[in-house]
Amino acid sequence: MAYTLSPAPGGPVGTTCCVTKVELSVSGQNLLDRDVTSKSDPFCVLFLEVNGKWKEISRTETAINNLNPVFGVKFVIDYHFEEIQKMKFALFDQDKPSLQLYEHDFLGEFTCNLGVIVSSKKLTRPLVLGNGKPAGKGTIMIAAQELSDNRIISLSMAGRKLDKKDFFGKSDPYLEFHKQGDDGKWMLVHRTEVIKNTLDPVWKPFSMPLISLCGGDVDQTIKIMCYDYDNDGGHDFIGEFTTTVSKMCEAQNTTEIEFECINPKKQKKKKSYKNSGIIILKSCKIARDYSFLDYILGGCQLMFTVGIDFTASNGNPRDPSSLHHISPMGTNEYLAAIWAVGQIIQDYDTDKMFPALGFGAQLPPDWKVSHEFAINFNPTNPFCSGVEGIAQAYSACLPHIRFYGPTNFSPIINHVARFASQAVQQEVAAQYFTLLIITDGVISDMDETRHAIVQASKLPMSVIIVGVGNADFTAMEFLDGDNQILRSYTGEEAVRDIVQFVPFREFRNAPKETLARSVLAELPQQVSQYFKQKNLSPSSSDPE
Repeated sequence: MAYTLSPAPGGPVGTTCCVTKVELSVSGQNLLDRDVTSKSDPFCVLFLEVNGKWKEISRTETAINNLNPVFGVKFVIDYHFEEIQKMKFALFDQDKPSLQLYEHDFLGEFTCNLGVIVSSKKLTRPLVLGNGKPAGKGTIMIAAQELSDNRIISLSMAGRKLDKKDFFGKSDPYLEFHKQGDDGKWMLVHRTEVIKNTLDPVWKPFSMPLISLCGGDVDQTIKIMCYDYDNDGGHDFIGEFTTTVSKMCEAQNTTEIEFECINPKKQKKKKSYKNSGIIILKSCKIARDYSFLDYILGGCQLMFTVGIDFTASNGNPRDPSSLHHISPMGTNEYLAAIWAVGQIIQDYDTDKMFPALGFGAQLPPDWKVSHEFAINFNPTNPFCSGVEGIAQAYSACLPHIRFYGPTNFSPIINHVARFASQAVQQEVAAQYFTLLIITDGVISDMDETRHAIVQASKLPMSVIIVGVGNADFTAMEFLDGDNQILRSYTGEEAVRDIVQFVPFREFRNAPKETLARSVLAELPQQVSQYFKQKNLSPSSSDPE
């Protein structure tokens, strides 16, 4: 995820801060040679420890025939000051075109906490094998940089009349972009794809963080090098040139900029030498990659609605075994979920007036079943003042309703979607709707619920489902599209994942902050993803 919310150290209750993004650059030295006829073809895999298990986060590219690789692909990680983030960097020798790691030879690994890397900024450590023994003389170097600048640079590059380097064909050119480090040494920051058998390549347009290319300084010199790719790893140097982002930004609209690609050795040898070809910058654009916090600071309000399950399977609230029974301490799992989520979200809504709805109960005076009713019994004004108001309305309504059924989600989802649809018409990033559904059981209207979620995925809206009790929540996990795209019964796919499901039982004995962190884990990303898909800037964002 892009951002999470966490308490600001020493700050007042309710204060939130955004997690910093950290970019990790990885290189290796003296790696084990696992190939018989050539050198190893290493790539690096980053793992993060999640709940005691290693979860793969990302991989670098493969460096062909290279025991001292400098990887162009960077790892971008969210750095949480208040958490221990255990990481493992594992290097493998690519043997075949397979994503399965066991298909490749293991070259060694290094494990540490992200905090250690960040505090060191740059560290070099020996690689070890699975048995803890040294992986030969192999070492790994990891450099960390904070990505506080969220500008993105997009470049479109081509070449013309590059030097011919291949005996039986033309050249197979690619570009490398380098920036100067604090020590004055050039550091690889990006590598384009290889264009086969041409002296006039046109590379695919690409984007990267501006801070990766030039540290955010548009006047910093960058070096662009052109090579001819060889399968044996001995890539031939064609030429190079230096420039700045300021200069590159002159390539706008239909204006292209041309750079002479110079080979210094050839230039020294031949007086008649002009260049080794021309590199053409077809376009250069800088835009901001807005974060969740950008939208919040831009004035976006998070509109919070609660939907509470009052079906008979919860049990009679007067019975201590009921999930709606309020203990002598004044709580139950429903209230705990309301407080955990609401206490954080309410900070992002200025009036702090939240609709609280119920479903699956018979209501007085005619005792008809309703799947969309105001728990304060005021249908024209279902708003409660803050989370405390929701909790009070919930407790007050329990003696006045009859728990019934079935467990229908779609009416409440469609209720919130109607308001989210109105927000779309404003065409500004002003409101995002969050529906918290707390339930104890299996959904009765699964087809209608799937359809409602697929339609809601087009709107500024997310659905958080907290499962209370010990029921089988397989259906809820199906709605949470982390592992597969959710489809409506018509076959239509959700345009994005807007559902987060969390079973409360996993957090019964955990601090309430843990439940809140898990429940709200995906919301910041969902907010920024929606507005970026709609190409909406923060309402009060500064112009570039």
